[in-house]
Amino acid sequence: MIEVDNVYVSDDVVKLHFCCDISKCNGMCCIEGDAGAPLEDEEVDNIQENLDAIIPYMRKECVEIVQKNGVFDYDEDAEMVTPLLNNQDCVFVYYEKSIAKCAIEKAWEEGKIPFRKPISCHLYPIRLSKLKAGITAVNFHYWFICDDALRLGERKKIPVYIFLKEALIRKFGATWYNKLLEKINEHAKQ
Repeated sequence: MIEVDNVYVSDDVVKLHFCCDISKCNGMCCIEGDAGAPLEDEEVDNIQENLDAIIPYMRKECVEIVQKNGVFDYDEDAEMVTPLLNNQDCVFVYYEKSIAKCAIEKAWEEGKIPFRKPISCHLYPIRLSKLKAGITAVNFHYWFICDDALRLGERKKIPVYIFLKEALIRKFGATWYNKLLEKINEHAKQ
């Protein structure tokens, strides 16, 4: 494990290789699981404030859910998550051919909104956990749907922390990420 400014990064994030292979998994991480994507408070506000720009990319039945119940739900731990359609698809999923994609990210790509998507989605397959006050754990989430991504990452020799560089910088900042790289290099020399 590597510690950088009260953020504990698991060895798996450093040692495993990963590269999304969406042509193989079809974006299953957006349509499978026991709850929607974890949301931070400001993300709920961002989605609510920009919902009119996101709705054109959403499916009709999902728009109805959001208009009736709001842009978030609670998981079994009482944490905020994206709502689901029929306990399966995230309500912000739309399909391009057979691939699940994010309506929030599509609105961002087209310059309609100022944020990309929930950080939990951007970081996946990394999951964050709050430990004691002020400490965050950064762990790799093993899920069979990412087996192809692990194989592709291994073939391309892309470590998880490199594949998710942009998302890690978005969450923790460039200074933090550079410190992480320094510590990884130090550990590699030992």
